[in-house]
Amino acid sequence: MIELKLKAVDENLLTVLDTVNEMISGCADKVRRQISISVEEIFINIVHYAYPSNDDKGEILVKCDVCDGIADISFQDSGIPYDPLKASSPDITLSAEERQVGGLGVFMVKKNMDEVFYEYRDGKNILTMKKRL
Repeated sequence: MIELKLKAVDENLLTVLDTVNEMISGCADKVRRQISISVEEIFINIVHYAYPSNDDKGEILVKCDVCDGIADISFQDSGIPYDPLKASSPDITLSAEERQVGGLGVFMVKKNMDEVFYEYRDGKNILTMKKRL
């Protein structure tokens, strides 16, 4: 298992993506893209919404493990409690102009990953994603 504890800033996304991609390097390109898109969406959502004060960005703990052909990736932050899985899914039958802003990233995560879980425990948001490789 690899753990990364990083400041919640956009600049750290590449470190997370590089680390996760190294862990899943042997899997199919399609699966790697699905995981990368999901990791990026969750990381950026935490950076932009978990810590509302631009002056005092918190940290994100990213854990990644591959066991028995399953990638297990979790994100922990101590920002504002928020379960993104409870948000309603966007109506993708509407054109981009007609759709409400937001929700598409989490929708893609739910579609790309095999399992996605959220819990709020000990003052922390914990989102876990699993994908069969």
